[in-house]
Amino acid sequence: MLGASLGYTPSAFAQQEERDNGKIDEATVLDAVISPDLKRREIDEAEIDNEDFEFGFFSGVMSVEDFGSNNVYGVRAAYHITEDFFLEGNIGGTQTSKTSFEVLSGGSDLLTEEERELLYYNMSLGINLLPGEVYISKDYAFNTNYYVIFGMGNTQFAGNEYITYNFGGGFRLFATDWLALRVDFRNHLFTHNILGEDKSIQNLEAQAGLSLYF
Repeated sequence: MLGASLGYTPSAFAQQEERDNGKIDEATVLDAVISPDLKRREIDEAEIDNEDFEFGFFSGVMSVEDFGSNNVYGVRAAYHITEDFFLEGNIGGTQTSKTSFEVLSGGSDLLTEEERELLYYNMSLGINLLPGEVYISKDYAFNTNYYVIFGMGNTQFAGNEYITYNFGGGFRLFATDWLALRVDFRNHLFTHNILGEDKSIQNLEAQAGLSLYF
């Protein structure tokens, strides 16, 4: 009886050791799958580029009702509140032409050369729409978006100032994260009495320019 017990003991130990080794191997595999050894990257949040401010310049054509279409130049500055909304201020100016009445009548001019200078400044709210991309080739893609904009300001023209409302839209193409090409179309509305009676006029503007973000 003692011999049988002694003969059984090494076998039992061998089986127990095999079971323990199996459990260790299984635990090692599970640890490798469930708890992988990942190397965490350290990110310095202070170096993330916000680029909430925008500054740019533009040129184009402005059609002042009754006073012809002429070149317009200006600058803009904007603050991007969120990805969808931004506030923008514009200053622009153009030199208007003679009216049809002045040209056909051959009489004295209604305005002096200085009075023909039109200067406007306004503050507007913009809403970004339809973000997307433009593919130049299979290797180059540029971020884009469309936007609508509306606001109000003042127009200095013919020796007076007029409260002016503006609205329009545009297209923005980002060449880099700090440089963008913009194309805008605006309508400037104000009322004047230069021709003798109050007249509400619409002045269409088409412009293109560059913007820097910082």
